[in-house]
Amino acid sequence: MIVVPQRRTGCHNPLANWLCLAFLCFSFTGTVQPLSAASTNSLPTLDEALWSKKDAWGLAAMRQPNGPSYEFFRDLLPPLRYVNAMFHHYPIVLSAPGSLKKARLVSNGSAVNPRAGLKTWRESGFPVMFMVGNGTNAFGEDLRKLQGPHYEKGYLPIVLLSYESEGNTYGEETFASVDSGAAEYGVVFTRFKLNAGKNGKVSVRVDAKGPFVIVGDSVCNTEGEILVRFDKKWNWNAAKQMLASSLEKGESAALMIASKPMPVNLPGKKRSGSFDYEKERKRCETVWQDLLDRGMQLEVPEPIVNNAWRSLQIGNFIMVEGDKPNYSWGNAYERLYQAECGDMARAFLLWGYTDEARRMIPPLLDYTRDKLQFHNAGFKLQTLSHYYWLTRDVNFINAMRGRWVKEVKRIAEGREQESGLAPRENYCGDISTPVYSLHSNAAGWRGLRDFSAVLDEVGEHGEANRLAGMSRDYRQKIFAAVDKSERKDVQPHFLPIAMFGEEKPYDPLTSSMLGSYWNLIAPYVLGSGLFGPGSEREKSMLDYLQDKGGILMGMIRFDQHSGLFANSEAVDDLYGLRYVTTLLRLDQPDRALVSFYGKLAHGMTRDTFIGAEGTGLRATDEFGRPMYLPPNSAANAHFLWTLRYLLIQDWDMDDNGTPDTLRLLFATPRQWLRDGQTIRIEHAPTAFGEVSVVAHSHLKLGEVTVDVTAPKRQMPKQTLLRIRLPDGRKVISARVGSQKLSADDQGTVDISGFKGKFTVHLQAGGPL
Repeated sequence: MIVVPQRRTGCHNPLANWLCLAFLCFSFTGTVQPLSAASTNSLPTLDEALWSKKDAWGLAAMRQPNGPSYEFFRDLLPPLRYVNAMFHHYPIVLSAPGSLKKARLVSNGSAVNPRAGLKTWRESGFPVMFMVGNGTNAFGEDLRKLQGPHYEKGYLPIVLLSYESEGNTYGEETFASVDSGAAEYGVVFTRFKLNAGKNGKVSVRVDAKGPFVIVGDSVCNTEGEILVRFDKKWNWNAAKQMLASSLEKGESAALMIASKPMPVNLPGKKRSGSFDYEKERKRCETVWQDLLDRGMQLEVPEPIVNNAWRSLQIGNFIMVEGDKPNYSWGNAYERLYQAECGDMARAFLLWGYTDEARRMIPPLLDYTRDKLQFHNAGFKLQTLSHYYWLTRDVNFINAMRGRWVKEVKRIAEGREQESGLAPRENYCGDISTPVYSLHSNAAGWRGLRDFSAVLDEVGEHGEANRLAGMSRDYRQKIFAAVDKSERKDVQPHFLPIAMFGEEKPYDPLTSSMLGSYWNLIAPYVLGSGLFGPGSEREKSMLDYLQDKGGILMGMIRFDQHSGLFANSEAVDDLYGLRYVTTLLRLDQPDRALVSFYGKLAHGMTRDTFIGAEGTGLRATDEFGRPMYLPPNSAANAHFLWTLRYLLIQDWDMDDNGTPDTLRLLFATPRQWLRDGQTIRIEHAPTAFGEVSVVAHSHLKLGEVTVDVTAPKRQMPKQTLLRIRLPDGRKVISARVGSQKLSADDQGTVDISGFKGKFTVHLQAGGPL
């Protein structure tokens, strides 16, 4: 059944709605026409965008003079804010890197570790509630008077909020201890400050099993374990079982909150007279900044992008539990999933955190899930292959032999003898219907093909040749099945996930639950490269996503048709990762930038950059939209992968499993190279070794210079540099030293063969 959206206010005729949208988006020949961003009134409404089978907002963004931008998307919808827990406002998870114990701060600043009251959420610690004023006003209760949350320096996990109540303005900041002893107990520090007004009051209620015992500066349980420590600005009210602090302007009061009751004396440490809040804060800043500084360094001329990638990297380090790259934390998704969590581990790898990624791979290789064996085996081998090409770590491949042999054997020997396909397995994790799955077969084929190339590279030529021959045969068997399954009676052609006539075309894709799940799974098929670069079937699958209501703001649309919170008229943006990488491999930068900025604007929270699996598009109220079980490590990985591949692309363009082509700055937003701007990338891991690229724009002088440090480990077959300029400017010539180079219409220069450090000088022409 096709879902009919609510009609636009002031235009009560559905046909008129359709005509309005058609007039805005298409000429009479069907060509996309420009849409002005000067006013949102000139754009389709949300209803019209949802009703359209094409990405009306994304197409409009592409028609802007310099292409898609964050500013274009930012105000189309309210920000993400709400979850289906008792605490209502999305949580911000805080911990030391990889700590097993974590804390949950409510994003309006009202509590640490509040009760969720819903089975899909896991309770953490004991609630500590914050109130301001003389009554019982919860901090952040009135969103009209709340500013924030945001992070220290825009990205460090010290959460800052400001709240006005009864004529006073209170500041609140919270961060997790990075001390190994305290981190074991999920310790966080919170400080309140009266920024404006006078005679302010803050109250803190510990919602744990009493009675409480006050021991010096600590609220303890009857076992003598610390729940909360407080500085000298707090007083304990035994009758109300609360801490209270009276503040004058500029004064502050700090707390230490343990998510797990903490011994008075930690092993090996002496009890100090009182905690040093500033020292703990500085240590938190230093540890996280040092961690960021160990990875690939990136600076672009758009502060929100720099803040986003840094905070997303930190967010994933927080979600890791030991060596497990979990899908989420504090809810039912606090567990592994093969493809999604593999993407998180590979994001660490792509950004230079090789040691961390290496430790995450064994848990992924050990992961099992019944009735998704080929899906799992394929992604295990793909992840291991990706690790090898970025590191050339032969010792690790040998150390993992027992694990990968099992997965190779599963694919090599587990296929049906007659069809050559994987046996029936579940359509996906949420749909247990057993099918002959195009996706599972594509994943298995890709894993087998890629790993055969790895084995050949490490010298195991006999086994490599055997698996390569097997993967070629497997691909042909899948093609034969697709020949019998493809629906050519519709345009674009429909390629079902459930093959052999068991799945019919969906139009639009989100009109049913099954269509929505096809929409989630199809990008995995694209990402496998099964059909070959630029093939007709690859194009058909892309076109079906784009023409049948599968994409909005570059993100994958989803409607579960179940009433599940934030899963109706929604996007599941993390499943668009391979849609975006396919666009980039096919050299469609503006389409990819729609996904990049759509995700930045509406696939994560404002200023705190927290994503979820599902994010609703319709606002709950004027302040925000719903999101399902945040945070989400794969949603973070989506953005981190996308940004990396906008700038650095290492592709296997001849489709043999071995990377051969390096592209630099191939899909950057045009506005990043306005006059005076710089793009800086240092120590970027690639399949050929580390690469550094620094581009300086001097457009007023008609020049862009690019300093390149080429990879030392291996020369790619081809290395290409592209300079995308704003405002109609174009590259008209290029040189390295005295050697002249040609540039194509897109600003692409072939720099193959140059080694070490060199500078490319590019002359720009066109409108000023």
